[in-house]
Order: sequence, then C-alpha cells, then structure tokens
Amino acid sequence: MRYASSRLDPVKPSASAWVSQAAQEARARGEDVIDLGVGEPDFDTPAHIKEAAHVAALNGETKYPLTGGTARLKAAISAKLRGENGLEYGPDGIIVSNGAKQVIFDALMATLEPGDEVLLAAPYFGSYADAVLMLGGKPVVIPCRAEDGFRLTPERLEGALTERARWLFLNYPSNPAGAVYDESELRALGAIMRGRENLLLLADEIYEHILFDGRAFRSFAAACPELKNRVLTVNGVSKAYAMTGWRIGYGAGPAPLIAAMTKVQSQISSGACSIAQAAAAAALEGPQDEVRRFRNAFEKRRNLVVERVAGIPGLRLAPPGGAFYALIECGALIGATTPDGGVIGDDADLTAYLLTRAGVAAVPGAAYGISPYFRISTASSEEVLTQALERIATAVGALRPKEVGVS
Repeated sequence: MRYASSRLDPVKPSASAWVSQAAQEARARGEDVIDLGVGEPDFDTPAHIKEAAHVAALNGETKYPLTGGTARLKAAISAKLRGENGLEYGPDGIIVSNGAKQVIFDALMATLEPGDEVLLAAPYFGSYADAVLMLGGKPVVIPCRAEDGFRLTPERLEGALTERARWLFLNYPSNPAGAVYDESELRALGAIMRGRENLLLLADEIYEHILFDGRAFRSFAAACPELKNRVLTVNGVSKAYAMTGWRIGYGAGPAPLIAAMTKVQSQISSGACSIAQAAAAAALEGPQDEVRRFRNAFEKRRNLVVERVAGIPGLRLAPPGGAFYALIECGALIGATTPDGGVIGDDADLTAYLLTRAGVAAVPGAAYGISPYFRISTASSEEVLTQALERIATAVGALRPKEVGVS
C-alpha cells in the first residue's frame, strides 16, 4: 500500500536535519561525533526574553492568538522594520508564523500555479527547492560563480527569466555561502525585475544581523522602493537572538499578499504560539547588546575557520561575508582513495567519509545546488570548531590523492 502521494516523489528530507540525525544515531552507538550540520547558535536565549515568556504565561496569555500574529508583536516588527530597515508596514502588511520556513511555505502556497517557476540563486537553502516542488512549482536554478562571491548577477538573472517566472528568491547574507550584496548590486537586480510585472521577490533576510568586516545591511525593499509592492521580506528571531526553538518567523509585504498568506496559515496551523510571540516581541523591543555580542563571536569563529581551512591541502574557503556557515570547496579530493580502499566520488561521499573517519557531521554541497563543496556550521564554540577542523585535517591527510591520468 502506498501512503505518500506522488507529489512527494521529487521532495527530499532536509539535508541538515538528516545529517544531524545521522550524527545523533552515531552518538547513540557510542561514537564521538561533532555535529556541524545544523545552523544553530550555541548561545542561550537572552534572559530578558525568557523572562518575558514566563510573565506572559503567568498573565494568562495562553489562548489562541490571532492567525496573523498578536498586536504587540506586529507593532514590534513594524517598529523594527521602520527603525532598522527604513521600511513602513502596518499590521495588514505583516504576518507572524511558526518560523521563517512557514512564511515561505505560506507565500508559495498562496501564489503558485502549477508549473510556475521560482528562481533560485545557487548555492541556495535546500528547503526552497523542495517547498516549490511540493506545491507544484518548478525550481529554476541559477548557478552563481565563486569568483562573483556566489552573488547573483543581473546578466545571469536576465538569462534565466521566462514568462512563467513567478518568484525570485534572494537570501543574504546567504546560507550556505555567506554571500552579501551592497545597495548598488541590489538595485542592479531590481532594474532587471522592473519590466516583469508578474515577478515577485522573496528577500530572505534572516541573517541580517550577522555581517562581518564592517559591512552594513540594506533590505531589498529599501534599496528598490519602486518594487516594494512586489517584495516579501522574510525574517525572524531564531538566528540573531538564539531563539531557534521558539519557532517565530515573520514576513512583511503588500497587504493583498499577506492576506492570502494568512488565509493559508489559518487552515494549516492558525497563529504561532502566544507565549513565543511575547518572547519575540521582547527580543525586538528590548536591548540589542546580546545581538552584537553574538555577531562578534560569529566573526571570530569565521576567522578561525578560514585560517584553519587554509592549512588543509585540498580544501579552499573564501571568507564568508556573513551568516554562520563555511562552504568549503573540495574538488581536489574527488577521486581520492580512503584508507579502507573506498573512492571519494562526490561531495556526498566526502561528508560520509568525514562522519565515519573523523567523527564530524557536515552537509554535502549538492544539497544546496552546488558541487563539489561541503558546508559546516560555524555557530559552535571556537573550542569545538578547532577540534572539528583538526579531525577534518587528519582525515583529509589520510586520503590517497587521485593518480594523474586515471579516470
């Protein structure tokens, strides 16, 4: 008997979740494994945010919230967007969901017709493509070059556009590459979009506060105000405030789009947890010192990883401009032989080898639409990252390089 619908045939489980599950299973067998698969800050949620949740529960804020978000959290999001991003959105232009993933799913379900195309700049967050496939759309992958900093260029965007293009997804700083855009680059992409009245843009800005080397963040809708009525800005509290388990994301966009997304959400999950929404409001309204402390720590960790990878023959890493990942190029290791006689055929083989030989869980680049690469999260402590990279260096050093002329 078949239980899953054919709609799920092309859909894969989340790669990072799968890798972390494999790491947990290895630990359950008594193996010593460092999990660098999931992008999750190792910091605890700041105390004043947890206290806000406690107070909300004690005050009886435990009933069904409004589907699109509580009035307090919507007001906090509106103030945040105005003060930090120069964007004006009222309550009817904001939706609160169970994480940023649900915001994206709501948007796609509300707008996609069968066969509509969603443009993804590769490397891209893997869940984008699978959400599109689940909802009958067609992911269109636009490869972005390492020499361009893995940024989408206007020329590549223009070359990928067809009459069926419905969405362009732009994530920056990006997962997995840490790609960032300045205002002129955003405006150049906006210029290509201008004549495409049916083309919407989803700006995934969840890592906006995790920028390095003195970079400043600019929201796409602020850089291209003439396109604001076609932009959905997606954000949340998980990454900046170490609140991954609270499951609060939000979107801001044109009121008719938000209304359609709210209709979808009303039939899927209703409103997000009322207590978590109170905590998220406290995060946005309260002191931002911890956000800055986290960012500084992530930059130090980025620097450590870049330095360590540079010392491992066969691996290459350009310094990411933001987020907390390292997308490591490993082409020189493809075709190498492992100590037990196996052959590294692709980046998936390499990550499997690193898990079994080094006890380090990493995600193959193929999960993000790019090979041969692998991604590690740099959100762990410097001590953990140092140990993990020492293990990777030892495992890579144990490989026998592919012989020249052998195919």
